[in-house]
Amino acid sequence: MRPRVSVQDSALRNGNFSLRINPVRSEDAGLYEALVAYDTEVQSCQVELGVITVTISPSSPVVENEPLLLSCNSSHRASLVETRWFHNGRPVPTSGTFCSLHGALSILRPAMSDAGSWRCQLRYSDNEIISATYNLRILGFDGPTNPVVYAAAGSAAD
Repeated sequence: MRPRVSVQDSALRNGNFSLRINPVRSEDAGLYEALVAYDTEVQSCQVELGVITVTISPSSPVVENEPLLLSCNSSHRASLVETRWFHNGRPVPTSGTFCSLHGALSILRPAMSDAGSWRCQLRYSDNEIISATYNLRILGFDGPTNPVVYAAAGSAAD
């Protein structure tokens, strides 16, 4: 897993044997075990790493008015009960241009106003709630709704 994995040597003296993984990949999910030997004593610790991913199809860049699919997947083993989506912190209604199905959200005609932070929240049968965020960028025209712009002669026009 090198060079994505590190242990802070300076923290070892204080008893901190933390493992840092950056960036985390979906294949990193699983059980991790640390064994620490000091004199005649051996301590062990197990930690399970769960991973959640948000992907987009087709891959970036997203073009205004072209359909896209945001998918949310987790390594959690329980049955998925509910998926909720939030755009810039607000719940997304799954009707009209948004359609949610099995952890995915379809946006039929993405507009420039759909750019920003998208968060999926997964709720499982064991009541575990997991969420992840995806920052969506959209290529398109973010100008005036009226395509006519007036400018004074001799001045600049944008």
